[in-house]
Amino acid sequence: MTDEDTTGSRIGFAASEVDPAVSTRAARLKWVVVIDRDLPSGRAVNAAVCVAAATQSAVTGLLGEDATDAEGAVHPGLPWAGCSVLAADADTLRAIRAKAASYADTFVADMPVAAQETLVYADYQATVGKTATDDLVYCAVSIVGPRNRVSKIAGKLPLLQ
Repeated sequence: MTDEDTTGSRIGFAASEVDPAVSTRAARLKWVVVIDRDLPSGRAVNAAVCVAAATQSAVTGLLGEDATDAEGAVHPGLPWAGCSVLAADADTLRAIRAKAASYADTFVADMPVAAQETLVYADYQATVGKTATDDLVYCAVSIVGPRNRVSKIAGKLPLLQ
């Protein structure tokens, strides 16, 4: 499904596709987050959270409905179709990002290293703005797209340890 908005096409699930009663492998789209395997654990978690936040706000239908426990406390919805967190070296991460970004029906959110090296967002933007795409080094990349394609792009990568 592709929804048009004011910025162009969006990747996501139609409301009719969201089915929390089926296996995550039955979902049309697949979501992976790939982290630089050499990052220290705190920076790796930060990178994963940041690209996941960017993905959730851009990909429609990603989160399931809230869950309510036996005492009535509400727990916010989680990704009903799942998300695998994988590891790769920096060169592989750059190649995966480039390949995924080459498809119009695949969403990519990335976190360049500059995001963790600056304390002011405008400084991050300025640093990225002066750097060619091929010269960026990434902490993490989030990809959502057709299941078969995402599996081909990232399927051989190990889970993050």
